[in-house]
Amino acid sequence: MKSRLRPTALAAVVAGLAAAFGSPGTANAAGPADRPARGCVSSVPFAAGENGYDTYRIPATVTTKAGTVLAFAEGRHNGAGDTGNIDVVLRRSGDGGCTWGPLSVVAAGEGDTRGNPAPVVDPRTGKVVLLTSYNSGAVTEAQIMRGEVTQEESRRVFVQTSRDGGRRFSAPWEITAAVKLPGWRWYATGPGHAIALTRGPHAGRLVVPANHSAAPPSGSADTGQEARYYGAHALYSDDGGVSWRIGFVDDSYDGADNANESAVAQLPDGRLYFSSRDQNGSSAGNRLDSYSSDGGATLDRPFRVQSTLADVPVVQGSVLQVAGPAGAPLLFSGPSVPTVRQAMAVWRSGDGGGSFTKALTLSGERAAYSDLVQLAGAGGRVGVLYETGTTGPYERIAFRRVDADEL
Repeated sequence: MKSRLRPTALAAVVAGLAAAFGSPGTANAAGPADRPARGCVSSVPFAAGENGYDTYRIPATVTTKAGTVLAFAEGRHNGAGDTGNIDVVLRRSGDGGCTWGPLSVVAAGEGDTRGNPAPVVDPRTGKVVLLTSYNSGAVTEAQIMRGEVTQEESRRVFVQTSRDGGRRFSAPWEITAAVKLPGWRWYATGPGHAIALTRGPHAGRLVVPANHSAAPPSGSADTGQEARYYGAHALYSDDGGVSWRIGFVDDSYDGADNANESAVAQLPDGRLYFSSRDQNGSSAGNRLDSYSSDGGATLDRPFRVQSTLADVPVVQGSVLQVAGPAGAPLLFSGPSVPTVRQAMAVWRSGDGGGSFTKALTLSGERAAYSDLVQLAGAGGRVGVLYETGTTGPYERIAFRRVDADEL
């Protein structure tokens, strides 16, 4: 005969589990970042319908110098769509992503769209530098790409900083004129974390992967083919985020490789590895990559298909060079079903992005955007902040801790 717990006994068990493992949605006041709650594997910092938001999308994450994990997302008020009243929101974790403090609004849309968070920690000062993108909540990406909006309504770029580990951020200030060329229409920072260079002649530089769309040539017959004019680019700062300039620009616009939504990592040899979504280009692949040997100012070669990531559908992905001894891998995260956003996985590369091998599937559920982060403490532990759900990929944003031996 099966035994059943009485309500009082069940409540006691739940309380005991909460004490032992921590509640995924609450703050944890105890313990340094390298000593998380016992048995912690995953948590859910953002769930659809909570805190007044219909949907959370577009995850980005960094670890501060003090070891606090910051999880950013877009809080979408009125639905899952990319247009409308959207805020950039944040939750902080002091125990390596096991439990989370209260939600805060970093950049309020106030009826407009603020999103594509691209955070980075300045190694010189420890301040958190956050870049975001803006457009009027009344216009769509398609209208922007067709050039049907004013400059004020179109995509614009902003910066904010925090000097207290993400507790408070400055008001956004605009840098559009410095980082967006006059002929560009669409513009997106990240999405996902940016990086600070730690070696080489440009050590300390902040590099933000980004993408844009250009206007078709005058008189072009490419009406309705605006995606052909997507391109990747980088922007960078050598003074801790005060001033910015454009780095490399991928401007082939050939329709074969449509670089979009890029991610970046610095390899042990100092080069930068860029991984990009191929936005429905005619090449046989959904991931593109390239390298930069001068801190993101130029590319060593044009973007080309990364064939060993053939399982990845058309979607944003993340890359992270794991810190540690020689031979530490370069990681990539993304869904692992080529025709649908499903089954979040992590791939590893032992040759600096030359080839990747799938190392771990986190879940068989629906999944979409993701961001990788190095966690504080010994052992090479990393975190994956990713969109997922049972019936659709945007039901929640989960955080999964991954030990080095799992990879």
